[in-house]
Amino acid sequence: MATATAGATRPMTAEEKKVIFASSLGTVFEWYDFYLYGSLAAVIAKQFFAGLDPTSAYIFALLAFAAGFLVRPFGALVFGRLGDMIGRKYTFLVTILIMGSATFIVGCLPNYNSIGVAAPIILIALRMLQGLALGGEYGGAATYVAEHAPQGRRGLYTSWIQTTATLGLFLSLIVILLTREFTGKEFDDWGWRIPFLVSIFLLAISVWIRLSMNESPAFQKMKEEGKVSKAPLSESFGQWKNLKIVILALLGLTAGQAVVWYSGQFYALFFLTSLAKVDGKTANLLIAASLVIGTPGFIFFGWLSDKIGRKIIIMAGCLLAVLTYFYVFPAMLKYANPALAAAQAKATVTVTADPGTCSFQGSPIAREIDFRTSCDIAKRTMAQSFVPYVNAKAAAGAPAVIKIGDKEITAPTAKLNEKSDGFDKDSAAAIAAFKKDVAAAVAGAGLSTKADDKAMNTPMVLALLVYLVILVTMVYGPIAAMLVELFPTRIRYTSMSLPYHIGNGWFGGLLPTTAFAMVAATGDIYYGLWYPVIVAAMTFVIGMLFIRETKDVDIYAKD
Repeated sequence: MATATAGATRPMTAEEKKVIFASSLGTVFEWYDFYLYGSLAAVIAKQFFAGLDPTSAYIFALLAFAAGFLVRPFGALVFGRLGDMIGRKYTFLVTILIMGSATFIVGCLPNYNSIGVAAPIILIALRMLQGLALGGEYGGAATYVAEHAPQGRRGLYTSWIQTTATLGLFLSLIVILLTREFTGKEFDDWGWRIPFLVSIFLLAISVWIRLSMNESPAFQKMKEEGKVSKAPLSESFGQWKNLKIVILALLGLTAGQAVVWYSGQFYALFFLTSLAKVDGKTANLLIAASLVIGTPGFIFFGWLSDKIGRKIIIMAGCLLAVLTYFYVFPAMLKYANPALAAAQAKATVTVTADPGTCSFQGSPIAREIDFRTSCDIAKRTMAQSFVPYVNAKAAAGAPAVIKIGDKEITAPTAKLNEKSDGFDKDSAAAIAAFKKDVAAAVAGAGLSTKADDKAMNTPMVLALLVYLVILVTMVYGPIAAMLVELFPTRIRYTSMSLPYHIGNGWFGGLLPTTAFAMVAATGDIYYGLWYPVIVAAMTFVIGMLFIRETKDVDIYAKD
C-alpha cells in the first residue's frame, strides 16, 4: 500500500514522459492514417465507386471504411500473440510500418475511371491491411504505457493514449481543410490525395521515435523469469476463466464505449453534412473545434478514474448517451439549420405505397436499376435527398404516391433495357421527370434548404458537439487502464486487444453504415440513433451487473 501511495504521488519521471510521448505520438499518426478515409468518404465514393448510383456508392464507401474495422479483431489476434511472445516494442513498430505504407499507397491508387473495378478492390484490400495493423497497434500502445505506469496512476498515464484517436481525427480534419483551401475546386479531382501522401513523413517520424524506445519493464521481468506465454491464444480464449472475462469486457465495456465514441465524432459529422445540410467546411471546423475543447476530458476522466474507479465513469457515459441522444441530435438540427427544421415541422412528407412492392433501401450492394417498382423509385428518390418522410400503406398493386404539403406526385414503374445495363428510354425519361417534380416540391416546401452560416446558432451547435465529445471522453478515457487491469501480463496484449477491437471495430466501426442504412430504409432521419442507444443500454446493464472495478488491481501480482 505504501508503494502504491508513493507511486501515485511522486512526479512523473523523464523515462515515463518519454514512454507516453513516444507511444502517443506514434498512435496519433496511425489514427490519422485510419481516419483520413472516413473523413473523405464522400470523395472516395465518387473516385472509387463511380459504377454505382450516388446512394449506393456512398453506402459502399462507408462499407469499405467499415472493412478496416471488420478485420481489426484478426489483427488483434495476430499481433497480440506476437506482442505476448516477443515483446510490446517490436510488435507495434511493425504495425505502424504496415499502416503508413497502406495509407501512402491509397494516395497513389488510380480511380475507377482509370482501372475500373480493380480500383475499389485494391482500395478495400488496403483498408483491410490498415485494419489489421490498427488491430495490433492500440493494445500494444495501451499495454506498453500501462506497464510503465506506477500503481495508482494507470488511468492518468493511459489516458494520454486515449487522446490519440481524437487527435488523429482532428489532425486529419485540419490537413483536409488546409488541402481544400490550397487546391480549391481541384480537391475532388486530385487534391484529396495529398493528405494520404503526406502520411509518409508522419510514418518516418513515428518509426524513428519507436526505434528509440525500450521494452516494457513488466514484459522484460516476465521474460527474464521465463514466464512468457508459449500459446497466448489458447490461454486467452481456450480457458473459460479468461474467455468469460473477454466476453464480459466486450459486451459490458467496449461495445457501448465504441458506439458512444463513433456517434459523438463520426455520426455527428455525417448528421451535420447530410441531414442538417451544413456545408463540409463548416461542419469539419465545428467538429474540429469541439475536439479541441473536449479532448482534455480524456486526461481528466483518466485521472478521475484513479480516484473513484473506472467502471462508474464508463457506465455514466453510456447511460447519458441512452438518455440524451434523441434530444441532442434534433436540437443540433434546430440550431444548425433553423429554416430546415421549421420546414420539416411544417411540411409532413408521406410516401403511400404497397408494402409488398418495397425493397430495403439501405442495401449496400444495390444499384439504381435494382429499384424498379413504384415504391422503390419513390423511396430511393427521398433517400437520395435526405428528406424525412412517414410511410402509409396503399392498396395492393397501387402505385406509390409522394405527398409534400398539398402536392401529390405519383412514382412511375421502370423497365429494363434488354440490350444494355440500364432502364429503357421511356422509363428513364419518366424517372427523370418524377425526380424533377419531387425536387421542385421539396424545394418549394423548404426541405432542401442548405444551412446558412449567418442564421446558424453556432455557439449552441458547438456546445452540443462538445457535450457529445465529453461523453466520448467519459467512456474512452478510462477504458485502456481497465482493460489492462482485467488480464494477466503473460496474455494481456492478446486478451485485451480482442474485445477492444471487436467492440470498436464491429459495434463501432459499423455504426456509420448501419445508421445511414436505417435512415435510408425508414425515412426517419433519427431512426439510426436507435443503434447506438440500444448497444449503449446493453453495455450499461451488463457492465453494472457483471463487471468488477479494477482501479486497485496490482497488475504485477497477476503474473
